[in-house]
Amino acid sequence: MALHLELGTFGEQLAKQYLIDKGYRVLEQNWRHGRAEVDLIMSQDGKIIFVEVKTRRSDEHGHPEEFVDWKKEKQLEFASSAYIDKKNHKGEIRFDIVAIVFENKEIYNINHIEDAFWPN
Repeated sequence: MALHLELGTFGEQLAKQYLIDKGYRVLEQNWRHGRAEVDLIMSQDGKIIFVEVKTRRSDEHGHPEEFVDWKKEKQLEFASSAYIDKKNHKGEIRFDIVAIVFENKEIYNINHIEDAFWPN
């Protein structure tokens, strides 16, 4: 597996555990609809939270959350709509970003941005 994919997979595992520790429940991981993928779908207090996880080796070229552009937001909107329809969810939803910057495998910083965006 390519190094950047390994880092992404490791980051998703860290993000998942971080959210579980905060009381979230995992509904899906790497859920796909067509070409769109949601890294994590979590729930908390009846709300479904669609989570994009961004990992970087450093923030030298910008913070990871800055790389969630309008195209990614549109993909998440597309996938989340399909998921909501499939589950017949009538409650609230939210889009979060979990940004992780690594110094090395043992030292990293997690930034959880709740309600990070709302697709147009």
